[in-house]
Amino acid sequence: MKKPLIIVESPTKARTIKKFLPGRFAVKASVGHVRDLPKSTLGVDIAHDFTPKYVTIKGKAEVIKELRSAVKTASDVYLATDPDREGEAIAWHLAQLLKLDDPKRIELHEITKSAALAALKHPHHIDIDRVNAQQARRILDRLVGYKISPLLWSKVRGGLSAGRVQSVAVKLIVDREREIAAFVAKEYWSITAVLSTDEDIPTTFAAELVSERGKKIEIPNTQRAQEIVAALEGAAYRVAAIKKREVRRQPPPPFTTSTLQQEASRKLKMRVRRAMQVAQALYEGVDLGGSEGTVGLITYMRTDSTRISELSRDAARHFITQTYGADFHGGGRHRVREGAQDAHEAIRPTDVSRTPQRLAGVLKREELRLYTLIWERFVASQMTAALFDQTTVDIAAHEYGFRATGTVMRFPGFTRVYDDARDDDAAKGRAPLPELAESEALRCERLEPKQHFTEPPPRYTEAALVKALEENGIGRPSTYSAIVETIQGRGYVTQQERRFVPTQIGEAVNDLLVEHFPKIVNLDFTARMESDLDHIAEGHEDWIALLTRFYGPFESELHEAEKKLPRLELRDEPTDEICPNCGRPMVIKTGRFGKFISCSGYPECKTTKPIVKDTGAICPQCGGAILERRSRKGRTFYGCANYPKCDFVSWDAVAQERCPVCGSHVIVKTRRGGTKHHQCAADRHHQLSVPAPAQEPALASS
Repeated sequence: MKKPLIIVESPTKARTIKKFLPGRFAVKASVGHVRDLPKSTLGVDIAHDFTPKYVTIKGKAEVIKELRSAVKTASDVYLATDPDREGEAIAWHLAQLLKLDDPKRIELHEITKSAALAALKHPHHIDIDRVNAQQARRILDRLVGYKISPLLWSKVRGGLSAGRVQSVAVKLIVDREREIAAFVAKEYWSITAVLSTDEDIPTTFAAELVSERGKKIEIPNTQRAQEIVAALEGAAYRVAAIKKREVRRQPPPPFTTSTLQQEASRKLKMRVRRAMQVAQALYEGVDLGGSEGTVGLITYMRTDSTRISELSRDAARHFITQTYGADFHGGGRHRVREGAQDAHEAIRPTDVSRTPQRLAGVLKREELRLYTLIWERFVASQMTAALFDQTTVDIAAHEYGFRATGTVMRFPGFTRVYDDARDDDAAKGRAPLPELAESEALRCERLEPKQHFTEPPPRYTEAALVKALEENGIGRPSTYSAIVETIQGRGYVTQQERRFVPTQIGEAVNDLLVEHFPKIVNLDFTARMESDLDHIAEGHEDWIALLTRFYGPFESELHEAEKKLPRLELRDEPTDEICPNCGRPMVIKTGRFGKFISCSGYPECKTTKPIVKDTGAICPQCGGAILERRSRKGRTFYGCANYPKCDFVSWDAVAQERCPVCGSHVIVKTRRGGTKHHQCAADRHHQLSVPAPAQEPALASS
């Protein structure tokens, strides 16, 4: 008896669907793409309307054989590949390869029984516009990569490659690094008055100097700060004005791909690629045991929309009302970002009643942490705003004005579930002020002048880079993770303290592309190209016309670059070390995971060793030297020089000082923005007066 056949991409998804659908359905997996452009040649017939020459992907013969066999005994074939352009293209390739006359396309935005049965009732044809948009992207990337890369091999170094979108990401990182290098710190001062009320039991609070003779004040140097402090000596302080207002903090929208990656990085310290891998597992299905069985826990994780279905909104309303009370439900409609494709819902739990607490004994640690983040964000998005009473007090002293702000939460709203305050927001929080009256006299306990310096823009983290790409219209939800991985895999950037730093080769390739292929690395041009691809997917533009419009100017630039592009000599950084195997000098090279020491005789001599730096700190376990090292994946850590006899290791830099409170070792933490501070390793609440060291550790000889 023939059965309806459902073909999905992932074996995990296939197993999940098979468990909750009736036995009359057969479910198979294509295991991703089945056809692609060949690796050995361009694979695009430019002269004949950019016709792609697809080949079967190596290693897929058995999968295809199994699918062909299943198709022969199927009553109907449903193509249930991922609900995006990539998935649409895979469905089209399957239909071509398996010679399906009437394939039925269904989209599963969540892997649940109800969603699957609903999709099976409403199949549709393959969307050829979405397929063409994916083909256009693939061919654009192939043309850029396969035409520019040989030029880089001949002029710079073998093995290099250029990417249409990845090159823009590298340019962002290179430009930021040069901003930092060119930055000149500017000194400025702040003056804080610690004031108290004139009561039997006085209450103290702090106020910042904000004005002089009614105008905003700037304090550029020590001399000016000292002049102001001297002028305020013996001054009478009084309350000049009191303003009270209600502040509403609105709930954040549910996650898109970009915001999930950013928050997973910020809150969970999870890399972009890992966050997407874990989200994929949650989407494709987890065995919950019991009556629930295997089910997808979140909706499709590649989306740029904050829209949610009416059904999920109603479920959230019921859950919030029952769990927290009717006052906490707030309607929860969020404006979809301009330019969003809005093809799918936001990322949300498939069943809001599956709380993280219910899944605590079922999910793996990373799965539970990411699911909790998604669940809390979704629930919070449907709750009311948090309400605060904010009091601002202006204080006069001679011709100077001070200001104090106090905030009291009146109603927690969505913060009952999810706090989206960033580190710098939390630092700006103000304690409640004492009850004050206008014209009330205050006593100045002390003035606290403090020196500051402006800081350069921070290097990009993975999350910050994804945000910058999205804000500039570069790439799409399905490409962010691949972009981040590709630029590291090619050795164009490395990470230091979880922030991107361009390599020498990355800067050199970027500069060549900027000079000879300016459009390829131009943000506006790349963003317009993304918009044009969207228009193709919507049926408003012809994909061949887009490729023709792109290729003419690109080909001209290519010919000019072949004639004018000079050969670059990239020199390795010398060291004073000698190779122990062949006696040649050792040099510092840059690889995928950062810098390392290599024999200058490579490839004849392949001797390499990691770079370690003596930090000057002492091991708290054995008294040995603490060295800065790099893990095999490029992450910086700090370990004892006496390893393996001593196994002390720290992911944070170890300071030379000891905690004055408990004697424990002290670590150096990096704040958002790159500033550093000391913290006791045993108890972060211990007060430390020592500043974080500014000097770079010395390169060790071993």
